Amino acid sequence: MQSKSEFTVQNAYPYNQASPLRWIVSHIWRYKPLFLSTPFFYIFSHLMYAGAPVLIGHAADILIDGGTQKALLWASLGILAMLVADGISNLTGALCMENLAQKVERDAREELYTSLLGKSQVFHDRQRVGDIMARTTDDVRQLNVMISPGIFFIYETVMGFVIPITFMVGIKWQLLLVPGIFVLTYILSVREYVGRLNPVISRQHDEFGAMNAGLEESISGIVTVKASTQEAFERGKFRANARKFRNSYVQQGRIEAGYLPMLLYGIAVGLTFLHALILYRQGSLEIGGIIAVMGLMNVLRWPTFVSLFSLSLLQNGLASGRRILEIIKAETDLDENAGGHTSDVQGTIVFEGVSFAFGDNTVLQNISFSIQPGETVAIVGQTGGGKTTLTQLVNRTYDVTSGRILIDGVDVRDWNLTALRSQISKIEQDVFLFSRTIAENIAFGNPEATQEQIEQAAREAQAHDFIMSFTEGYQTKVGERGVTLSGGQRQRIALARAFLSNPRILILDDSTSAIDSATEDEIQKAIRRAQQGRTTLLITHRLSQIRWANHILVLDKGQLVASGSHEELLSTSMHYRRIFARYDMALPPLENLAQAV
Repeated sequence: MQSKSEFTVQNAYPYNQASPLRWIVSHIWRYKPLFLSTPFFYIFSHLMYAGAPVLIGHAADILIDGGTQKALLWASLGILAMLVADGISNLTGALCMENLAQKVERDAREELYTSLLGKSQVFHDRQRVGDIMARTTDDVRQLNVMISPGIFFIYETVMGFVIPITFMVGIKWQLLLVPGIFVLTYILSVREYVGRLNPVISRQHDEFGAMNAGLEESISGIVTVKASTQEAFERGKFRANARKFRNSYVQQGRIEAGYLPMLLYGIAVGLTFLHALILYRQGSLEIGGIIAVMGLMNVLRWPTFVSLFSLSLLQNGLASGRRILEIIKAETDLDENAGGHTSDVQGTIVFEGVSFAFGDNTVLQNISFSIQPGETVAIVGQTGGGKTTLTQLVNRTYDVTSGRILIDGVDVRDWNLTALRSQISKIEQDVFLFSRTIAENIAFGNPEATQEQIEQAAREAQAHDFIMSFTEGYQTKVGERGVTLSGGQRQRIALARAFLSNPRILILDDSTSAIDSATEDEIQKAIRRAQQGRTTLLITHRLSQIRWANHILVLDKGQLVASGSHEELLSTSMHYRRIFARYDMALPPLENLAQAV
């Protein structure tokens, strides 16, 4: 069953996701002309390659029987032509297979990436980024290798057995005895080999993902690692993960080292030669026939040997397909609701008995309030009270556990998700910037914006002056997550991004925490202009921002414990007074707070 998604591509190719094998086959079958044409080239190639020893045997008979020089010349030219045709056909088939492999890798990576874009925040909260990166890079790459040279080797194996044995039957059907027994024992031994190899390779991929996830966490948290002098501890963790991954490869090597078919092949060659000599002594086989048969047995060596690698590559591809499909098929908590309500948001927000929980952890309980269009509502409370989570329910980053949220009288779950989120802008304390230019980061929510509009938004956010102080101005590339900028600079760029997107609902989550007081005064003016005609949700503890709010909500341990104006709450709410006793030590005693404000 197709999982729900916050984002889907219209008219996407319908890949079969019933199982990893069917999913891979559906990717390959998308390019069936390439896939179906390849066997013809390989069949022709093997016909030429296996036919050459037969012609060599014929040439030996000509030589023994005292044939003419012309007959030997034609036999030699025939052998040359067959081997040249084999090379050309084999090259053409390999090109087709390589082209197919590259297309499948590209499509699989695009499908996985699109799937990740469509997963809910709850899904991403549960995933380790390093493991996701391993699946989108190494596992997808294994699909390419499984096809080329993996499927190429499988073709080599099948054709390498069928065609030489067919030629042997043409020389003398009795010669099929030993090769037939060899093929039967080969199939049985390969089945046992795959049974031992499969779980090892599956574990190997999972351990690589775990190692990659640990590496990503250590590098992302390198500042914390160094500040805590935990380099040795992190190195030990990585060594342990790397050792598990290495041990899986060693175990795979041991299994491959005990690959029985090569031993069986050696026995088969000796017994076939003995059988051919017996037939020769009986007068039913000529010297040329012996040469031809042994040449054909030599042809069997390559498919017997290469099947060792083809089976490993096939198992790698299937294990990778399983890991990729786990992500693609994972159910997400939200649906984009493509046929949902779409209209211009006016800004009315109503919470009706809203509760929300992460698993067994209840974050919000029975929250009810309403906001009118154009109002600014401040949300205050102690750390962990559920303030940020409450705002994340408005744009459906998460869905409520119970109750409902209405925007303009319509349940947010009934809105088209794109239409809803495109009219809501959120600026958080921990601003995320992409490793792109400053102009691209500002225009992220509005990629069609002109340079003039980008600069105007930056001026409103008090960012233009510091941007122009850089040598490349708006074309300056920021480091990963914007690490080359200060916290205040990142927040001002985020404000500029919000101004440029012109949202109907503006959510500010402590968005000026990293800005000095002088700059904050200028930004507050810009925010006040941005708030005009827009509904604003403001999470802050700064009195300079709270005083502009039309209404204040006080949260404590996930419950709405008080609401009202600043003056009302100072005189009626112990929770509100306690918050400002902690965050503003300059406040007078509680009984005088109302008069002081």
